[in-house]
Amino acid sequence: MAIAFSILLFLHIIGAAMVFGLWLGTFKQGIVLPGQFHAALLQVVTGFALYFIQMSENMTLNHMMIGIKMVIALVIAVAAFMGQKKYKAARALGTPENGKNIALAHTVGGLALINIAIAVFMQYPQI
Repeated sequence: MAIAFSILLFLHIIGAAMVFGLWLGTFKQGIVLPGQFHAALLQVVTGFALYFIQMSENMTLNHMMIGIKMVIALVIAVAAFMGQKKYKAARALGTPENGKNIALAHTVGGLALINIAIAVFMQYPQI
């Protein structure tokens, strides 16, 4: 089970890096790339899998933090889906500049940054 947990955690971190990295890479354009949607889905799936593995091993978990992270991850996935759909439609028409949606792009990236911060700073109780 430790190997499965490590692989899932690795994929979860890769998903976070992709969502955040693609946002930084396209910050000025204000677009949501399809890769961000796929990475957000990867994070949701691996996040649920990690949670259920930890629950099956009776680990002590902060369920409130995990619930907040899951809600944020679902909002990221929905926003990324909407943004990448607009980008794909504009690209199919030959006008990728019309695929710009600054609000969705910064929602996806900003919430990804918040989710990463929650994971890092709220993981363990302060002693």
